[in-house]
Amino acid sequence: MREPIAINPAAQRIPGRGFWALRDLPTALWLIFAVVVSLIHRELPAPRWLLIHLMMLGALSHAILVWSQYFATALLKLVNTAQARRQQSYRLALMNCGALLVLIGVPSELWVLVAIGSSAIAAAALWHAGWMYRNIRKALPSPFGPSVRYYIAAACFLPIGAGLGTWIAAGLPSTLHERMTVAHAMVNLLGWVGLTVAGTLITLWPTMLRTRMAQNAATALRQALPVLVAGAFTAAAGAASGLLPLAALGLLAYLVGLGLLASPFIFAARSKPPRNFATLSVLAAACWWIGTLIWTLSAMFTSGSWEQMGKHFDAIAPYLVAGFGAQILVGALSYLIPVALGGGPRPLKLANAVFDRGAAWRIAMANAALLACALPVSSLVRVFCSVLYLIAMATFILLLFTALKTHRKAKAELAQAQQPGSGPRPAPEPVAERPAGQLAGQAAAGVMAVVLAVAVAVAIDPAAAGVREPVPASSEQNIAASNAPVQRVQVEAKDMAFTPNVIEVPAGTRLVIELRNTDPGQVHDLVLANGVDSGRLATGESASIDAGIISEDLQGWCSIVGHKQMGMTLQIKPTGAAKPEASDASPQGGHEQHHAGGDGQEAASAAGPDLNAVPGKDFSAFDARLDPLPKNGAKPVTHRETFTVSELQLDVAPGYSQKLWTFNGTAPGPTLHGKVGDKFEITLVNDGSMGHSIDFHAGALAPDEPMRTIAPGQSLTYEFTATKSGIWMYHCSTAPMSAHIANGMFGAVIIEPDDLPEVDQSFLLIQSEYYLGAPGGEVDMGKAEAQEEDLVVFNGYANQYTFEPLEVQAGDRVRFWVLDAGPNKASSFHVVGGQFDTVYAEGHYTLDARQDKGGGSQALALAPAQGGFVELELDEAGNYPFVTHYMSDAEKGSARNDQREVGAIPRPQTEKGARPVQ
Repeated sequence: MREPIAINPAAQRIPGRGFWALRDLPTALWLIFAVVVSLIHRELPAPRWLLIHLMMLGALSHAILVWSQYFATALLKLVNTAQARRQQSYRLALMNCGALLVLIGVPSELWVLVAIGSSAIAAAALWHAGWMYRNIRKALPSPFGPSVRYYIAAACFLPIGAGLGTWIAAGLPSTLHERMTVAHAMVNLLGWVGLTVAGTLITLWPTMLRTRMAQNAATALRQALPVLVAGAFTAAAGAASGLLPLAALGLLAYLVGLGLLASPFIFAARSKPPRNFATLSVLAAACWWIGTLIWTLSAMFTSGSWEQMGKHFDAIAPYLVAGFGAQILVGALSYLIPVALGGGPRPLKLANAVFDRGAAWRIAMANAALLACALPVSSLVRVFCSVLYLIAMATFILLLFTALKTHRKAKAELAQAQQPGSGPRPAPEPVAERPAGQLAGQAAAGVMAVVLAVAVAVAIDPAAAGVREPVPASSEQNIAASNAPVQRVQVEAKDMAFTPNVIEVPAGTRLVIELRNTDPGQVHDLVLANGVDSGRLATGESASIDAGIISEDLQGWCSIVGHKQMGMTLQIKPTGAAKPEASDASPQGGHEQHHAGGDGQEAASAAGPDLNAVPGKDFSAFDARLDPLPKNGAKPVTHRETFTVSELQLDVAPGYSQKLWTFNGTAPGPTLHGKVGDKFEITLVNDGSMGHSIDFHAGALAPDEPMRTIAPGQSLTYEFTATKSGIWMYHCSTAPMSAHIANGMFGAVIIEPDDLPEVDQSFLLIQSEYYLGAPGGEVDMGKAEAQEEDLVVFNGYANQYTFEPLEVQAGDRVRFWVLDAGPNKASSFHVVGGQFDTVYAEGHYTLDARQDKGGGSQALALAPAQGGFVELELDEAGNYPFVTHYMSDAEKGSARNDQREVGAIPRPQTEKGARPVQ
């Protein structure tokens, strides 16, 4: 009797080709997200980090998980089964969900999401490595089986990279942050991505070119793997341990490993040069790969510290991602997707033809634009070239969906043709080689598009190419300028000075100033009194400034707020000619007057803000309430915060706004509140347009590194432990400090004494002054130097608690923490109608109700950057204005003359149990 043969459905063979949504769509979706982020990046937190990780963690990691299994199955001659497909689906879902959690968690500072997402990514990678390891042990020997060992090694690197990324997201102090960031990049770029690419290209590259493989390919594959693994591990370990020479040695070894694989790669390219989009993109990616790794190696050898190396790698990383990562991805997918879809020669050819549309033009434009961005050009040129790169690369997404549609239609037509009576099956068309002349023409068009973009940028802003038109406007002056001798002078902007700051040229000479900003953290510019200016230059940027024909003395200065007052001026003196008398009607005098005082702003209106005006309906006062600390015993707490510098238009009085520089969008900035022993880890992110920094008086440490000025786009972590109680000021310490403090960059850190008794209500009041520029402008440094303040305010807005009073219960015990942020004016804090029975100033009690029975105080006197608190009880319901008893200051916005500036309004005794209302 015959027994039936039972077949396990999970072990049944399934087709390896055809559309599979979970395999084919996520990469496209990640790329679409990257394009969207590129378009709206100014509205998003950490856009640069998002773009890099959308590409590398999202699109590229998904593709690696898919295609390394695809190649492992082919190389090991495995059978596609339903079970293998199902397990791969679980891994893909785990990887993509983990990546999504990380991409949400880091910008939103939800560390728990980052930890969960990183764990999911690590689990997916280890599961993937385990699947390949089990199968390679069971498979028959294969000449190119070592490629699978590359995939296993690569997958083992990813959990390490995920762990480092999670640690970095938790917040690290400077130096450690830079080291771990480089280590994280070495693990992921050299290990996870690099090993996968290296192991794949040996077999895929000649296949894409439709040529034979080099005889030494298998040998090179085996020899290079240990060198590459050791190099990647050593480079990462060197960075993690803070040993730059060790990191450089590891990267050098990695480049040696790539050199071992170069011969088979070059052999295939010489046998049949690349002529379609897939092969040209892979070739361009390989060039950027080697180039950026050599660039990184050079940076490691030349950097004197990890801070410098961090800055260098920040500049290199985008080109590793855009040049290598993005191009290797779209190039490989342009070849692999049609192959994986299958369906016969005709659908394959038609899909390939779609991906090849404008191939040379897209490759040339993308790489020329990227190369232009890597050169020392202006920001406007970079913007224009970045747009062209985005267009060239985003075209792949459109072509992907077009190719899928074309392939599906061709398969349907083929299936219909195979029906009985439908006639002969259409013969596959031969693969036509693209003529070299056509490729050259497309490439030239792509390069010309970039050249045109640069030309347009220069036309809009001549400083984009270091070119300035001569100042003379009349035809006679233009003729004279064209015939005049030219003298070029190199000028350096650094440390609040131009070097040289006096330039002498023969009268009648046309002067061209080659200005370079070498300041490590500050943005600078150069404005000349005749109207010529360089535009703002970030660290390392330069501009060529045509000052015109010099016939009389000409003044220049940096127009960044406060820099001119700090002495950042320049004098141009003609020699060999009599100096004309100064005239108020001269162009130079007029322009100098325009830039004086407010550093390029119009003078503020004489009227200034109206202190009798009432704010609009959307007004909301700064929340002065100070919540009590949680009950956590004596255990120290770690406070982790991110302070983002932003430049915002904010009201400082009813109907009067200024462009303030802020920490986290408010002036004053966020309040930090803790106890002695608490640790504070503050990450400063500079999203402003100039250099900024931060100085915490609550921490005692050398200022060199944590208080250094950082350029726009940079960040640092400031870490300190509170060792003494009090209310401490923090502020931007970038010169001139008076400008940065007066323009909103200050806040408070409150460290409570151990024996601080509980009270019913606590409030924080920070006194500061404004030196107003024109409406909507910035601080007027002329007024600040003369100490001619327009407003003296509590918590950043004139008379705000008149409109939204602070409310307490009658009989409540109330504590006012008070800080004088200055930058110039002292304070004498007083509550009209109240008497203080407790006064704590600068770390000690001058009056304590627990000991000094019957004693009282009427004011808390504070100099700038001093603080303390006072306590009192108000038994009678009513309005109690609080003021600074420097009465002329009180009349400038910290109180109202009619006694309506309300410190507290106690409720009647019958409402003792009511909830206080802010």
